[in-house]
Amino acid sequence: MQADQPEHLHNQIDSTNPLFQHEDRLPSSPTHTRISTANAESTKDGGALSSVAGFKASENRSKFAFSPRQLGRLVNSDKSLPTFCQFGGLDGLERGLRSDRRCGLSAQETVLDDYHAATLHSTPGFASIGASEEEEALAPLAILSAAATWTTSGRPLEAAFADRKRVFKDSTLPPKRLLNIFQLMWMAYNDLVLFLLTAAAAVSLAVGFYQAFATVHTPSNPAIEWVEGVAILVAIVIIVLASSVNDWEKERQFAKLNKRQLDRTVKVIRSAISQVIPVSDVLVGDVVHLEPGDVVPADGIFIDGYNVRCDESTTTGETHLVHKHPGEEVFRAIAIQAGEKEPRQGEADASQIKLDPFIFSGSKVAEGLGTFLVTATGVNSTFGKILLSSKEEPSFTPLQTKLNKLAKTIAWFGFAAALLLFVVLFTKFLVQLPHNSQAPSEKGQSFLKILIISLTVLVIAVPEGLPLAVTLALAFASKRMLKENILVRQLKACETMGNVTNICSDKTGTLTQNKMKVVAGAVGTAQLFNDKLGVSLTAVDLEAASPQEISAASATMTVPIGGFIGGDLIDDVKEMLKQSIVANSTAFDGPGEDGQQTFIGSETETALLNFARHHLGVGPLSTERSNIKIVQLVPFDAKCQCMGTVVELDSIHRLYVKGASEVLLRKCTRIMQYSVEKGVWDIELTTENSESLNQIISGYASHSLRTISFVYRDFGEWPPPGTRILDGGEVVFEDILQNLVFFGLVGIHDPLREGTQEAVQACHKAGVIVRMVTGDNILTAKAMAKECGILSSPTLATAAAIDITMEGPEFRSLSPEEMDRIIPNLKVLARSSPDDKRILVTRLKEMGEIVAVTGDGTNDAPALAAAHIGLSMGISGTEVAREASSIVLMNDDFSSIVKAIMWGRAVSDAVKKFLQFQITVSITSVMLTFVSAIASSTETSVLTAVQLMWINLFQDTMAALALATDPPAPTILDKKPDPRPAPLITIPMWKMIFGQSTYQLAVTLILHFGGAAILNYHADLELAQLQTMVFNVYVWMNIFNMYNNRRIDDNFNILEGLFRNYLFLAITTIMIGGQVLIIFIGGESFSVTRLTAAQWAISVVPGVLCIPFGFAMHFIPNEFLDRWVQALGGLSGALLSRARRRTGVVV
Repeated sequence: MQADQPEHLHNQIDSTNPLFQHEDRLPSSPTHTRISTANAESTKDGGALSSVAGFKASENRSKFAFSPRQLGRLVNSDKSLPTFCQFGGLDGLERGLRSDRRCGLSAQETVLDDYHAATLHSTPGFASIGASEEEEALAPLAILSAAATWTTSGRPLEAAFADRKRVFKDSTLPPKRLLNIFQLMWMAYNDLVLFLLTAAAAVSLAVGFYQAFATVHTPSNPAIEWVEGVAILVAIVIIVLASSVNDWEKERQFAKLNKRQLDRTVKVIRSAISQVIPVSDVLVGDVVHLEPGDVVPADGIFIDGYNVRCDESTTTGETHLVHKHPGEEVFRAIAIQAGEKEPRQGEADASQIKLDPFIFSGSKVAEGLGTFLVTATGVNSTFGKILLSSKEEPSFTPLQTKLNKLAKTIAWFGFAAALLLFVVLFTKFLVQLPHNSQAPSEKGQSFLKILIISLTVLVIAVPEGLPLAVTLALAFASKRMLKENILVRQLKACETMGNVTNICSDKTGTLTQNKMKVVAGAVGTAQLFNDKLGVSLTAVDLEAASPQEISAASATMTVPIGGFIGGDLIDDVKEMLKQSIVANSTAFDGPGEDGQQTFIGSETETALLNFARHHLGVGPLSTERSNIKIVQLVPFDAKCQCMGTVVELDSIHRLYVKGASEVLLRKCTRIMQYSVEKGVWDIELTTENSESLNQIISGYASHSLRTISFVYRDFGEWPPPGTRILDGGEVVFEDILQNLVFFGLVGIHDPLREGTQEAVQACHKAGVIVRMVTGDNILTAKAMAKECGILSSPTLATAAAIDITMEGPEFRSLSPEEMDRIIPNLKVLARSSPDDKRILVTRLKEMGEIVAVTGDGTNDAPALAAAHIGLSMGISGTEVAREASSIVLMNDDFSSIVKAIMWGRAVSDAVKKFLQFQITVSITSVMLTFVSAIASSTETSVLTAVQLMWINLFQDTMAALALATDPPAPTILDKKPDPRPAPLITIPMWKMIFGQSTYQLAVTLILHFGGAAILNYHADLELAQLQTMVFNVYVWMNIFNMYNNRRIDDNFNILEGLFRNYLFLAITTIMIGGQVLIIFIGGESFSVTRLTAAQWAISVVPGVLCIPFGFAMHFIPNEFLDRWVQALGGLSGALLSRARRRTGVVV
């Protein structure tokens, strides 16, 4: 095999051009290459690059120079620069992948002609095919289309990128393999108790079949001894099926959630046009944009950009930010070190080069802007390989963990009860054995009944429905929350959200609509304009502003924007304003949701660009930016509260900066002046000028307007003398962000979201404190906080006096003691940095609060991760913010937070409802079985094993489905959040548990022991019906008790929201229908006899009476029962601890 060696490196990226020119301009001249016969070296791991260019392997059928396997070795944790050289650097990759670093892939690409390296000497990628520079400038897209025709084989009907997808695949990662129903059934069955029951059923069947076929039977004594064993097996199968089907449905629900979670878009360049595509459509050869907050979708090589730094901790383990260097720069550095004009592939000594051009999939862009060439996607990428090799271990939420511990404790008491019952019955059996005249098989059957009834007590005592209930509640809530634009990324967040006590919310896009428009502004100090300001003087309470601020605000409402921009500004000022907006922005042209061309980017930038388009005559951004020569671009920095761009003009370099008005004003020493005669000049910024500008800023802010200032500074040479230079050649921004010239400012109106006021009020009603943490001006923040209700009304003097507003720099300078004193009343933190937000969250947590925080930017990630609940924005949020969050608000709406609180509380309440029901059933079932079995002369329980299994089935699975799926009622916000140490079972719950257990035990035992005398039953049929009635009464009491358990407080309205929970009604219907069928056709299997209408009435009436009895429980004072619960809790805890120490059992 042969490899090609480039004769020279052609500089296809002009470092003096802006990043945006990569998407807008075609190369003006062809790139010539020469094919060499030099052989590439084999790599150390044995994976030889048989040929770097012109490689003809069967797996890519000669369409590309590289195979996926070769490219997979390029970007790995070793960061091997010699391997990068073997591929021919960025030039070799660009040609071999038939792409173009400036224009990206052709949108018209379908099926490719065979790859011939020799044909590339005049047409590599999308190089110009001989068009003149004038033709390229006039019709770049037409020339691009012509240049791209060589990539297709004349089959336009083929699917887009057919060959590229066939060889390299797309970015789709295989979904996590779900367990099938049989695996889930085994997991549900893999339980020690069910094993014991299976063994007992097998023994029962063996003895039953022996009795049925080896003994003599009469018509009144049919051969049905085997039925009990079969019934136990059927009950086990039903339990396993119910649990496994629930797990199966849950797995698929969360598979859908995960799929939705992975749905995101990325910005790529195709046919020289930036466009947004789904991440799954990214292909090898694509040129992808990198912006702060992005999660890199694929592996690749960095093309060019400005100060790009990546967090690669998730892929390489490096915790520090890694600076990325352009691939061509790295290739040149290797050539220089090797002492050659150009490096030889596979022969360059790159071991000492410390430059890094490698982009890892799954890493996060922390700083800077740039582009990279994709070399591996999907399963072939670094992230894809890690994902496929990792095994996700199931984890429990805090509530699940707490319930599992409770379930084990209950099971321990159940085991003790079952063991005690077995010892008593077995002792009784042994005492009676010498006087027992039964056949050996009958004695064995009697012993087996003792064993089965003891095991059954253990089964009904084990509350396996508790974990099922919380899982169902979480899955149900997560699915319903998704329908309300709330994506739960971590299950534990769903339950924690219900007990949140503090919400630290952003302003823009969360409390407001994020639909921004420039409505006012100023150039200099005297030239003011507005567009009816977008708000009225009475729309916002201005009492917090000073008279001077109000006067300044009113003064801005005099000159319309159109008249001022059109008639008063000279052309030089318009051009400066236009350049400052267009060059100092990362937004771009693209199709909107309605298909019309619009600006795609942050709302602030698009508002400024729309202002420039409507009033300054800005055309397509590609055209405007192609006329601007950008030297350095500094993305928005939350610490500096601004972003900047250095452009090269005729004889100077000019730094344009836009950002927070009062912050930039403090860095200005001069102010711009202009006139028709003199043009543009600047003078010293006087104290009077500064005060005037501050009044304008305050006036805008008092009207809830976001203020953005434009400043600049001119430099005679670049880089300026005395400034520090970074590794990538960029000047340290702080060194030039001083002695600036004030140019102008604008006021941007962002209206409050509909329903925000009601949502904030609902939070206050629910005991949740809402705090605004924003980067905006403090007056803007205060005005908006009053409008939405975060700050108390000024008419309430006492309330307003305790509300504190503060700026970030002042807050971070406080001591911990001062913070603890101020934070409880701190409602607005303005001009705050992401670190201020993190400090506030951390201090609140240390004060014992449960904190939720919203964030949309990359720098918000520390605060999102530090909070108990991180709420990221689905629309405006960056990928890094979403990765750090536990819940994503898909619509960026604050009212969604209130819905999340409601669903979080609904999950907690649902589990408590089921817990209240479960414990009641467990207590009554165990006590009934224990008392009746001991009192019976034949060691039989009032409820047979099969009957108890049916009760266990509906108490664990059906009740969990019914009670765990109650949607939240509006009244759920009436109560305060539960403190963290609050017990799982409250006093009102204990009242209902003890009261219903006492009532059910009394009714059932009276009917069992005294029913014959009360009802005057003597015949065998009547006595059999009496036993059936006992079973029937007990089931009906539990069915009606489910309605009592829809409340866990002392409220009497047990029907609230009933008809919105169709599943509860359906489950109740199934339970009633199942019980009726059992009585009518259960027969010997369930040991029941058909009942008369009167007996049905006797069975149902005690069940109905459960409801008024439950009402009566609410009248018992909580304080009275609290003392008894504490005493019993201490006694049971001591006994349990002692028993564990003696037996060595760890629960």
